[in-house]
Amino acid sequence: MADIEEIYKNNYARLKRFAEKKGLVFNSNQDWVEQIIRLMANNYLEYKKYYCPCKQHHPLDPEKDAVCPCSDLDNEIKKDGHCHCRLFYRLDAETARMNILETITCPG
Repeated sequence: MADIEEIYKNNYARLKRFAEKKGLVFNSNQDWVEQIIRLMANNYLEYKKYYCPCKQHHPLDPEKDAVCPCSDLDNEIKKDGHCHCRLFYRLDAETARMNILETITCPG
């Protein structure tokens, strides 16, 4: 069985590949990125899926909660320039806009 650090590293690499494929970047705040991805890794350890910590119910509801990357991501990026969690941004995003204080529902 994989430990949490292995799950974290695998998830980080998975999301990095996804971002590159979609022409996106991670938030410039590395602490934020690590926190979001670590919470997803915790969800994977418990539920075997990378549930989004910013869109999950408490307690998590596997029937309703989104797995990251979620189906709303493309629309959120198009509308706001970033996803709900502020994990993914368009390539042209200004680093100054990557303000985690504007996100009050994340993480978890």
